[in-house]
Amino acid sequence: QVQLVESGGGLVQPGGSLRLSCAASGSIFRGNAVGWYRQSPGNQQREFVAVIGSGGTINYVESVKGRFTISRDNTKNTVYLQMNSLKPEDTGVYYCTARPRLYGTAPGDYWGQGTQVTVSS
Repeated sequence: QVQLVESGGGLVQPGGSLRLSCAASGSIFRGNAVGWYRQSPGNQQREFVAVIGSGGTINYVESVKGRFTISRDNTKNTVYLQMNSLKPEDTGVYYCTARPRLYGTAPGDYWGQGTQVTVSS
């Protein structure tokens, strides 16, 4: 049963832009924080990128502040990640997540299947 579906990844040159989307089923979108993590090549762990709470509170990892923007459309049950001024170190698989808290992960959180972002010339 697929509940989070990411799209929008691809290959882009350094300095370019991409917009990721994550469509969620209504039952797991409403009332939950939604966010993005990424797993870089060679890393086994996923890194927090950005999160937006059900009330609109937003947080970013320091390395993407000023370049990435997270937003949510509650009418479409969709969360977006606008990524500008992309750098090679932004390369990785980007995962969408939905959870009942703003910070931290826990068993039972919802995850998408991931979308590949490659920043390379």
